[in-house]
Amino acid sequence: MKILIADDDPQIIRALRVTLGARGYDIVTASTGVEALNQAINHHPDLVMLDLGMPGLNGIQVIEGLRGWTQVPILVVSGRTDAADKVAALDAGADDYVTKPFSADELLARVRALTRRKPTADDGPVTKFGTVSVDFSARQVTRREGDLEESIRLTPTEWRILELLVQNPEKLITRENILTQVWGPNHTKDTGYLRLYFAQLRKKLEPVPSRPRYLVTVLGMGYRFMPEGESTDVPPR
Repeated sequence: MKILIADDDPQIIRALRVTLGARGYDIVTASTGVEALNQAINHHPDLVMLDLGMPGLNGIQVIEGLRGWTQVPILVVSGRTDAADKVAALDAGADDYVTKPFSADELLARVRALTRRKPTADDGPVTKFGTVSVDFSARQVTRREGDLEESIRLTPTEWRILELLVQNPEKLITRENILTQVWGPNHTKDTGYLRLYFAQLRKKLEPVPSRPRYLVTVLGMGYRFMPEGESTDVPPR
C-alpha cells in the first residue's frame, strides 16, 4: 500500500518514513504543495498524509486540488490545534485530522481506519430520510430536490458514524460507544472531536443543520437516528 507524505519538515518526513516503512507501507514524499499534487498524479497513492503549512500551495489548497479528481483518503497531520483549522480542512475534503505531536500508535490506527476495505454489496440496503438517500453498499449519498439529484460526499469517518446510527434507528448510541467503535478505546473522552464530526454530518444531511431532525442529540448522553425526523418545534440541539 502506497502513502504520500507531504510535509515541509524533513524530520517529520524522516520519522514517518521509518515508522510507516517498518509496517510495510511504500512511501512517497513531497515538501511543497505543488510537489504533493504532482506526486499524487504520478504515483496514485492509497492515502495522502498532509501538513497544512507548506510553501507554495498550502494544505487546504492541496486538498481542494486533490478533490478535483480523486477520492483518495486524506489524513491531515498538523501542528494547528484551532477548531477553525480542523473545520476548514474537513470542509475542503480531508477525511481525518491528527494534531502534532502524535503517538505512532494513534497515527497507525488512523491510517488503518482510512484504508480499511470498502463494504461489499451485501453490507446494507438504501436508507432514506427526508430528501436524503444513503446507499451503504455503493458508498453513495444523494439529496433530491424536485427533479434534481445532488451527490453528497462523506469522509470515511463520517460514513462509520452514520452507519452506526442508521443501523440502530431510534436507539440511543452513547458518545463513549461511538468514540470506541470509530476511534478506539483510547478516545472515549474526545467528545469535542465527536461534536465536530456531527456538525459536519448535519451540515451535509440535515435540512436545517442548527435544528437537526434526523441526527439528534440526547443531551449529556449521546445521539439518536430518527428516520421519520423529530418535530422542528423542539429546541435546537
